[in-house]
Amino acid sequence: MDRRDALSRVALLLGGTVIGAEAFLKGCKPETKYGASLKFTPEDVAYLDEVAETILPRTSTPGAKDAKVGQFMTVIVNDCYEEKDQKTFLEGMQKLDDASKKKNSKSFMESTPQQRHDLLVELDKEAKDYQSKKKEDDSNHYFTLMKQLTLWGYFTSEAGATKALRYVAVPGRYEGCIPYKKGDKAWAT
Repeated sequence: MDRRDALSRVALLLGGTVIGAEAFLKGCKPETKYGASLKFTPEDVAYLDEVAETILPRTSTPGAKDAKVGQFMTVIVNDCYEEKDQKTFLEGMQKLDDASKKKNSKSFMESTPQQRHDLLVELDKEAKDYQSKKKEDDSNHYFTLMKQLTLWGYFTSEAGATKALRYVAVPGRYEGCIPYKKGDKAWAT
């Protein structure tokens, strides 16, 4: 699967465009500076892994943490986001933790999986409302960035493409019409 195919599939999952995708598709050429060079700590990566795992938890298939989505997020934010979105993302990491402290009286990392889930459901509703009302010049909602990166990172990872989706490394002939049964996995290409 090449980057364009992977990204277009993730965009379809998200119902639109993926923030930072333009830089990714151009290959993040060194002569193009998209944002500031950021330093993410191992604790930041662990935190982002837990956010991603709450969005896509391990079930009968690997979860986002298994796919190392936290590390993926840091690379894309650092290399492909414009400075405005980098700032939104970094501030969003703190806002999410503050929201957890307000709702659960403990940090996101200290919260139970159910508390994390409930918080992210609320933030997802907030982000959808914000996105529907935002003007072109407004920054993106931080949770939208986190959720997009989670889906993008997971479904383009080996674990996501081969375990969560149906995957054939070397497909046979083209069949334009294959019956789909409810509950079947989507295809990875």
